[in-house]
Amino acid sequence: MSNLPIDKLTSVYLKIKARRSELAAQFKEEDSALVEKQERIRKALLNYCKDNNVDSVKTPNGTFYRSAKTKYWTSDWEEMHKFILEHQAPELLSKQINQSNMKLFLEENPDVLPKGLNVDSEYTISVRRA
Repeated sequence: MSNLPIDKLTSVYLKIKARRSELAAQFKEEDSALVEKQERIRKALLNYCKDNNVDSVKTPNGTFYRSAKTKYWTSDWEEMHKFILEHQAPELLSKQINQSNMKLFLEENPDVLPKGLNVDSEYTISVRRA
């Protein structure tokens, strides 16, 4: 395929991109309808558990159960950072590097490199219509 003219490769790429967009939009629409139906059923099953004071139900078609899911977040990151440092509790944070901030840091501090930092770069191609 690499022996095809560049203008042909560009044209085919854009046609594939357009078709994928159509398929993605179609999928998103159909999936959204299914998610909505599934959410109504989920609420009905939760109500059943609540009304019958049970946490699980076994049926011939499968078993459903309810469990409590707790989420934590902060509206004040400055205070959260102070808290974490004060209590020496870095495990309260996720192990993830903010990609843009790390890139900016390394650009501003080219002589400073954290031990254990791995970097992977690759070229990508972006194609737009004329």
